[in-house]
Amino acid sequence: MKLTGERPMQGETPDSLLALHAAGYREVRSRMGAGMFLDVGCGLGDESVGFSGAGRYVVGVDYDAETAATATRVHGSEGFRAICSDGSAIGLAANTFDDVCSSHLIEHFVDPEHHVREVSRVLSPGGKAYFLTPNKPADFENPYHVHLFDPPDLQAMLSRHFASVKLYGLDASAEAKGDFEKRREMAQKLLRLDPLGLRHKLPRGAFVWLHATGRRVAYRYTNTEQVGGQSGITEDDFFLTEEIDPSTLVLFAVCEDPTQDSESGADS
Repeated sequence: MKLTGERPMQGETPDSLLALHAAGYREVRSRMGAGMFLDVGCGLGDESVGFSGAGRYVVGVDYDAETAATATRVHGSEGFRAICSDGSAIGLAANTFDDVCSSHLIEHFVDPEHHVREVSRVLSPGGKAYFLTPNKPADFENPYHVHLFDPPDLQAMLSRHFASVKLYGLDASAEAKGDFEKRREMAQKLLRLDPLGLRHKLPRGAFVWLHATGRRVAYRYTNTEQVGGQSGITEDDFFLTEEIDPSTLVLFAVCEDPTQDSESGADS
């Protein structure tokens, strides 16, 4: 599968970004117990499969049929299954899952309200939903990130569908943040080649292709020090905090008690 920037990929995506995703899943695991677990936007399932065992039945959802099939083929022997379904119209029964995770997915929807409503719909009574998304001021330009959130925006949207929403920041050590900053500086150099912003006037398919090609070229010059564990950056470099500022990398929300509005909205 070719690197596009839409999904993290082992051996291609920089260590710091893989570690950021792994740390987010670590924080989810620390808050959940046994039962049915759903990972919406599971991709290739490399992180999702880590939830298997400990009395959990793990299901993943990805909108791309090939990706879902690959995830099941690679990780099926470890008790993981993935289905092909849209995160804004999840083809699973309501009130089914004890825990539902949406990691770095909500920002991919033009109208993420439908996605939030669907997560609340499939969550069982007493369950928890977890949303992880880039903090708007700290995010890189990415054509797949079409709806970015700052903390008040995310709190407001989630509170329309859950009675309890606790918002944290997922932040990093100075070394890990420096690695992100290095790639940000490279991206800014590339973007200076388009001072008039003509890339935003291209058809979406062309913009996505241009971004993916630029990412592959940039990674070619940084992969020797940033992938395969050579950077030394691991999930231990990331931590949860209640202090969120513009440099905080990711927003992490823990949601409980779906509201009646969400339930009725899913049935309409």
